[in-house]
Amino acid sequence: MTDVVNRFTENQTKLEFNVPPTFSTIEAERQHRKERLAGALRVFGKLGFSEGVAGHITARDPELLDHFWVNPFGMNFRHIRVSDLILVNHEGQVVEGKRPVNRAAFVIHAAVHAARPDVIAAAHAHSVYGKAFSSLGRKLDPITQDACIFFEDHALVTDGGGRIVLDEESGRILAKGLGDKKAAIHQNHGLFTVGQSVDEAAWWFITMERTCQAQLLAEAAGTPILANADDARYTCEQTGYPLAGWFSFQPLWDDIVKTDPELFD
Repeated sequence: MTDVVNRFTENQTKLEFNVPPTFSTIEAERQHRKERLAGALRVFGKLGFSEGVAGHITARDPELLDHFWVNPFGMNFRHIRVSDLILVNHEGQVVEGKRPVNRAAFVIHAAVHAARPDVIAAAHAHSVYGKAFSSLGRKLDPITQDACIFFEDHALVTDGGGRIVLDEESGRILAKGLGDKKAAIHQNHGLFTVGQSVDEAAWWFITMERTCQAQLLAEAAGTPILANADDARYTCEQTGYPLAGWFSFQPLWDDIVKTDPELFD
């Protein structure tokens, strides 16, 4: 995809090509992040990633860098609007909004946002295939081109996955295990992804969930053949970088905007 982007960029005068927006004010950037966050949460709901009150996506505030926007505790993903989002600081205090924060969301996301200044957004949900694969205590194999997106760029965190993440030390353990990767499999818990935009973090989660599904299906049918390391690494370089993640989310964004215009309320 890197080559494709370069070719499109060279022909900007001839082709229309989506690129991440730029902003003239902090207020405009904040509004954009909140809109994308509400939209991504609705996409997660549409894809069936909700599980009771579990699951959260966060977006770092562009001005208050130790604060993040997040879905309120106990609200259905499919109903989230921009006005429902709450602003939380790294001490777990709700600074803006009328509803409480999920304690696990604060613990995990505050630790990751603090450890990774490059991370704008982070996503976690108790999705079925991510949960199932996390019980195996292993990383994903490069059995498909989509799986190669995560080749050498995701971590396995084995500590504390079977224990609900409510204490701050558990959050720090997960953040340390993630390291500089874009995704982690938390053993006996599920998937966690990060990105330089809400779009990117959401897309990595969506495609990682489907990759878990594909590997579970392949292993149920037989013994998958792995891509060789050079091919897997090349594919990751071409399709696993931040702009590729952002761009891959755009069709889902366009769809949710058309079907759920009330998300902007």
